Amino acid sequence: MFKILGSINYLVVVFLNAFTDLGHKIIIQNTIFKVYDGSTQIVLTAIVNALILLPFILVFSPSGFIADKFPKNKIMEYAALFAVVITLGITYAYYHGYFLFAFALTFLLALQSAIYGPAKYGYIKELFGEKYISGGNGAVQAVTTVAILGGIIFYTVLFEGMYSDTLYTKAEILETVAPLGWFLVGGSVLEWFLASRLPNRLKLSSSKRFCMKKYLRGFYLVKNLKTLTRKREIFEAVIALGLFWSISQVVLAVFGEYAKDQLGVTNTIYVQGVMALAGIGIVLGSIMAAKLSKYSINLGLSGVGAIGITLIVFLIPFIDSMAVIAFMFTLFGVLSGFLLVPLNAYIQHLSSSVHLGTVLAANNFIQNIFMFSFLILTTVFAYFGMNAELLFYLMGCVGIYLIYLLFRRYYADIFWATMEILTAFRYKYIYHGLENIPNDQAVLLLGNHVSWLDWIILQLPMKRPINYMMDREIYYWRSLHFLFEKGEAIPVSPKAFKDAFKEAHNRLLEGRMVGIFPEGGITKDGELQEFKRGYELIPKDYEGVIVPFYIGSSVFGTLFSKYKPKNGKLNIFKRRQINIYFGKPLPKETDADQLKEVIAKMKETYEA
Repeated sequence: MFKILGSINYLVVVFLNAFTDLGHKIIIQNTIFKVYDGSTQIVLTAIVNALILLPFILVFSPSGFIADKFPKNKIMEYAALFAVVITLGITYAYYHGYFLFAFALTFLLALQSAIYGPAKYGYIKELFGEKYISGGNGAVQAVTTVAILGGIIFYTVLFEGMYSDTLYTKAEILETVAPLGWFLVGGSVLEWFLASRLPNRLKLSSSKRFCMKKYLRGFYLVKNLKTLTRKREIFEAVIALGLFWSISQVVLAVFGEYAKDQLGVTNTIYVQGVMALAGIGIVLGSIMAAKLSKYSINLGLSGVGAIGITLIVFLIPFIDSMAVIAFMFTLFGVLSGFLLVPLNAYIQHLSSSVHLGTVLAANNFIQNIFMFSFLILTTVFAYFGMNAELLFYLMGCVGIYLIYLLFRRYYADIFWATMEILTAFRYKYIYHGLENIPNDQAVLLLGNHVSWLDWIILQLPMKRPINYMMDREIYYWRSLHFLFEKGEAIPVSPKAFKDAFKEAHNRLLEGRMVGIFPEGGITKDGELQEFKRGYELIPKDYEGVIVPFYIGSSVFGTLFSKYKPKNGKLNIFKRRQINIYFGKPLPKETDADQLKEVIAKMKETYEA
């Protein structure tokens, strides 16, 4: 992925953009932190965040139009040049102690980012392509977070180093830390230089024309929102992201006051440092999410992330140790990466190239409407005396709704993602021959049965769900029946086997994937057992193929296998590598003896 021409250059540009934007915000927020206390501090911090969010709402339509109409690399180049001018103005304000002027320029810097945003994220799909879209989003999320983390540490440490307890006013503080403005200018200049060297990957541009009257009347707003809502999957993903960012914004906005009032922490290095750990977590979470999305976009991770984030938000008010809170913020970041990477990749994947800029601008618009609204609520609640602890509980309730939203659509994906995470600590799965599985027709998966994990192992790399045929008694286990039913498993028993194979036939007629273990049970001696002929009862009038599979013997001796080799030793600290092989498609008429012979040859070839 990183060998693609322009990829490293692009990621550095993304880094510098976030680093510079964050730097000015940190200087303003730290100045507020030093001068104000209590509800005033919360209100002013919320206003700073609102000034950053407001441009994304106001230029929703123009930014989407620009991203669809013009080469995205050129948009990034000219936006970076605009940032050079703005940072020079900010530096001038610092040197003259003009706090309100510097405060107002926060809006202009955010305006530059709002115009920049759809082009920046739309460029991921153009540069990395569909193959690396999850990896590209993971890299961008990680780099952005590293920039935020680096900006927090860099500007906060320098701010504290220049700050003195003898400074009492906003103007005095800004004049003292004014040299920091040149770092903002330098970052913007370097970003402009690198952006000017990005390759143009625009294949098809929009033929639309922008009309200012229609923009002012809200015509484009309505039209672009309709473009977003045309695909319900995209719209629901955008709403989920909006809820997540709302929770994050409020948590970060109130944590400074919470740390100061409840924990007695007054040093901005500690406060910003703890919040920066969430950035480290996002980097780790983004990398993990990209790895867990190796074969397809792993949407189930978003649900796992939402559950964890909600629990953490509820727990923070009960913790009075900064060390424990630091750990919780790091974990919050990891889980945020789980949520952000797959949902952003999914939105880009479902969007057509012609409307990608509009969809991403609409995504920014909705997210910022959510964040702006929640910050207004935070400001109002703080003004009327609601403390930070209650706001944490309120955000926890929002998290519960986020979980509901994701579970309603991705419940099966969430289950598989949970299984993958749990088993990944002990097993590494290597898949061979996935290209032998067609994506556009029915597939009957048939192979050996070596452990209780086989149904999980086979499903993980698949883009489509596998409808497994399983023993009726296991299907009705009280603790797991709900999952088997939602996973559309097919129960089979000696008395009702014909009905089961009839149902399997119906699923295949619908173009689905059906999985059967012809041995009828898990091997107890490590050898291939007799292959039952039941699957031969399935009529052959569906459009599809049989795909044989062989699961390697490295699973033997584990807690989930019935075969324990005599010389085998159970090492709970050793991570096992399990190889899974998918053979070339076989005719639907392949009988049990022929199938066993094919799988036996696979075993002989791959286990030699």
